[in-house]
Amino acid sequence: MDKQTQTELEAAAFRRLLNHLDKNKDVQNIDLMIVADFCRNCLSKWYLEEAHTRNIDMTDPEAREHIYKMPYADWKEHHQLPATDEQQAQFELRKQRKNA
Repeated sequence: MDKQTQTELEAAAFRRLLNHLDKNKDVQNIDLMIVADFCRNCLSKWYLEEAHTRNIDMTDPEAREHIYKMPYADWKEHHQLPATDEQQAQFELRKQRKNA
């Protein structure tokens, strides 16, 4: 496979991931962190870092809006629930295992 085709496939897969996350707003970021060790916020940070490595002027809110498909404050207001005690405990356990 040539490099251009690989890049196009990777970009298409990334867009599908964003669409999948958008269709599953009920999946909370903390759940993603517990299970997969990344979340929508991680994706927005990676997106922003890649933009900056290419000297593209982008802000954190702009990167988050690209990932969340809306301003982050709106997403939090309409879709983010407070973390439960169980989620917090699982998240802390995950962090401890990761740092061990």
